[in-house]
Amino acid sequence: MMTGCAPGERSGFADTGSFFSLALAHAFDPLTEATTVEQVYEVARREARTRMLEAFGFEIAAAVESGPELTKALAELEPDVAVVDVRLPPSHTDEGLQCALAARRARPGLPVLVLSQHVEQLYARELLADGTGGVGYLLKDRVFDAAQFIDAVRGVAAGGTAMDPQVIQQLLSRRSRDQPLGALTPREREVLELMAQGRSNTAIAAQLVVTERAIAKHTSNIFGKLGLPVSDDDNRRVLAVLAYLDQGR
Repeated sequence: MMTGCAPGERSGFADTGSFFSLALAHAFDPLTEATTVEQVYEVARREARTRMLEAFGFEIAAAVESGPELTKALAELEPDVAVVDVRLPPSHTDEGLQCALAARRARPGLPVLVLSQHVEQLYARELLADGTGGVGYLLKDRVFDAAQFIDAVRGVAAGGTAMDPQVIQQLLSRRSRDQPLGALTPREREVLELMAQGRSNTAIAAQLVVTERAIAKHTSNIFGKLGLPVSDDDNRRVLAVLAYLDQGR
């Protein structure tokens, strides 16, 4: 399904202060007598995504349910962000991801949030390959957390990152202490991992039960140790996250 929309009400975590058109693509499998329990759950997740977007002020403008339709819609409608199921017809493999990546190559910087049933390191690596922001990878179960899902969509649309904690864990399973990030303290790594999940300083402070001032100091130290020059703070945030995730690629 593909939707174009403009958000109204904001969630309580990451307010970008901007309005975005949004493309949502997911496979549609009609329910039959042969439908499995997992397929029923997937239908529920798909409906939850649509209803959640509508509840937060997103207006459904169009719908696609296959790779070719997604490619056409992204090219013609030029949404501000695409939220895409990895697996779409006709191949039911990684059709959705590949269509989104192709659209991103045609339109550099197109924000893409990928939804997947399971963690696949290859998918995450492909999303991160161009070294720019505006990417996200969430497990479908996260969609049932309204605040997390809506904030992820808005964060990616604004050029940030939103990586599922399980994706980060697998990406960094072979991390090397010889990487530049080895200079970070355990607390700074913890802050950076939460940044990779798309958390704001306010949300990170609440998670770690510290003040926002303490988090601001940690982020400043992170930027300094990674050699990121003084610039737009959001840009440095994205670069820091990409450097963090890059060590697992």
